[in-house]
Order: sequence, then structure tokens, then C-alpha cells
Amino acid sequence: MTVVNPNRSRTIHYPSRTIKRAKQAMRCAPFRGYLFVTMHQQSVSLQAIAGSTGVQQQYTRQPLSELKTESALLWLIQVGVLRREVDGQGLTDSFRLTPLGRQIVEQWQLQGGNWPSATLWDHLYNALNRWARLPI
Repeated sequence: MTVVNPNRSRTIHYPSRTIKRAKQAMRCAPFRGYLFVTMHQQSVSLQAIAGSTGVQQQYTRQPLSELKTESALLWLIQVGVLRREVDGQGLTDSFRLTPLGRQIVEQWQLQGGNWPSATLWDHLYNALNRWARLPI
């Protein structure tokens, strides 16, 4: 699969295995599709996702601890769909989609915005990948 990065006017090629793992990780994450749509447009802070605020913002189905939220976000960074936002003084507590993440969200939106549910197999495979911390 090829993604064109509009900011750099060059094409990024991703192996199909990378795309498959990224989609699976996004389906298995404890987040709703609305979070990824929001991250497509702007960065979202950890505090906006964790706890009851995440439920109110429709980012999560149930309140998540800050630790669980950050752990899930860091896994999505490892599989290549998210990045930490950087400001003039360094890293922030905000997250944003990468070009790979944007492409996946756009593809899901083109398919009617239906965020696919994770199967039992998806959860098992994703858990195994997280445990082994397999790279992209």
C-alpha cells in the first residue's frame, strides 16, 4: 500500500504486514473510532482520553485509567499509527495520527465510517504482538 504525504510530496510504501498489524491494533485498542477521526484533524491530550472525560468526549466506551490509556497509546505508536506531539520545548502529552494512521482512518471513512470490530483472533494476535513487542 502506498501513502502520499502531502507535507513532503513523496510517497511512503508500507508492507502489507505492517498495514495489517496497524489495523488490527487499532481495532483492538480500547478507543472508539471518533478518537481516531479527531486525531486525524488535531492532536488529543492524554487527559482528554483518560477517565470519565474520554467517555464524555466519545473517545472511549468506559473510563480508562491514565496508565491503561497511555499504554494503549504507546502500543499504537509502536505499530506506527500514532506519534507524540512535539512543541517548541519538547514532547507534550498529546498524540496525533501518523501518515499510516491517517490513511487507515481515511480508508475506514470511505467505507462508510463503520469501525470494524475486533474478533477473538484479532485480540489474541494483538496481545501476542504486544507481549513480544514485535516491531513494525
